[in-house]
Amino acid sequence: MTVSVVLFTCDLRLHDHPPLHTALERSREVVPLFVRDRAVDAAGFAAPNRLAFLADCLADLDAGLRERGGRLVLRSGNLADEVGKVVTETGAQEVHLAADHSAHARRREEQLGALLQTLGCRLTVHDTVNTVVAPGTVTPASSDHFAVFTPYHRHWAQQPMRTPLSAPRTVRVPEGVGSEPLPVRGYITGVSPALAAGGEWPAREQLSAWLRSGLGEYEDGHDDLGGDRTSRLSPHLHFGTLSPVECVQRALRKGGAGAEAFVRQLAWRDFHRQVLAARPDAAKRNYRSQHDRWRTSVSARRDFEAWQEGRTGYPVIDAAMRQLRHEGWMHNRGRLLTASFLTKTLYVDWRVGAEYFLSLLVDGDVANNQLNWQWMAGTGTDSRPNRVLNPVTQAKRYDPDGVYTRRWVPELADVAAPFVHEPWKLQGLERAAIDDYPDPIVDLADGLARFKRARAGRDDAPRPALGPRSCSEPAICEVP
Repeated sequence: MTVSVVLFTCDLRLHDHPPLHTALERSREVVPLFVRDRAVDAAGFAAPNRLAFLADCLADLDAGLRERGGRLVLRSGNLADEVGKVVTETGAQEVHLAADHSAHARRREEQLGALLQTLGCRLTVHDTVNTVVAPGTVTPASSDHFAVFTPYHRHWAQQPMRTPLSAPRTVRVPEGVGSEPLPVRGYITGVSPALAAGGEWPAREQLSAWLRSGLGEYEDGHDDLGGDRTSRLSPHLHFGTLSPVECVQRALRKGGAGAEAFVRQLAWRDFHRQVLAARPDAAKRNYRSQHDRWRTSVSARRDFEAWQEGRTGYPVIDAAMRQLRHEGWMHNRGRLLTASFLTKTLYVDWRVGAEYFLSLLVDGDVANNQLNWQWMAGTGTDSRPNRVLNPVTQAKRYDPDGVYTRRWVPELADVAAPFVHEPWKLQGLERAAIDDYPDPIVDLADGLARFKRARAGRDDAPRPALGPRSCSEPAICEVP
């Protein structure tokens, strides 16, 4: 076979890349292709932070290919049409693609496969490129997917894993294949000031450093807000600059409780993908309805805006929301707390919060984002749908000295613990010194009572969804 095309999507790396490895084995020349899919842009998922990170990833991928004698080919437009053009230009006989399981990815694959068939070109789709265990590999006896994580994880952990592949030494690209200029981060507006750098090279350096010095503390420290002991690898896993298979195997070689806890988080990532593969509408509809009638009043709008701006009067909530705006990323415990606060304490539709997160999160992955929001809202796979996280109790547990809170809420920099988590309890001159920090927008007891009444079905009739745009777009995994 003379020429193959490797279509990169959420797998922007050279190490452990089965589609590229297979194409190089079968063909003398390969076209490494990335298509800026206009359908993704039209659906509203081209958020500035992800576009900037993507620009880094594409530049790094191109540099890696050039070191090996190749280059990245970039096109923009309808994905199937653009791939078809490259096939026609080069006479390629195969297109290799990493499997994706969202509704959008399935439609894209069907459209691409049908077009390639008319061109006499075969589409080969590769599993376990962006997952450790492919959706549908393990299923319970009575269903097409697991709805509970623990039994899924038990089966997941027993599955054999493929051996990670090394990066290729040489990549030969046919001459004359045209490419658009690569995007540049500096030309993208609206990017969070402290957004991390993208690309396989920084990803691999970060993974190695974290396995060396952070993995051992992960089990005990991953919920420590002030300690910031998470891996921060989620953006790289989302864009595929790291292989989840390689991450699991390298962690397990290190061994220990920290490795087991980290691998469990990667199993959660696969769990959400197998749920979304079986129930693609869960990206926008309740997985399990609680018959919620979410608040949509003017006061609900004000509460939502205060939540967005980090001005709720609950310091740990405000700290997490400000971190999101500044970094395009949020600590995992902060994500749980802010989601619980919006959906349970303020009783605002989870889709509104999920959409706002997707507008900023560099790791904004539909499967993880939407299904974690549903888990916290009690409409997803959580077996305790009415659990409510108390932000004060949680802050005292996971940020006992107020390090995280003061880092992101400078108005409280001089407030000592435990008042840093309950500044409304300060009196006199101490309270006056922080008069630019708001009082709580809701009493926690009142919010809890309202939530319980709503779940008991004693609130008003359903009303239109709150938010700048409805979450009715197709589920898209490869968010650029």
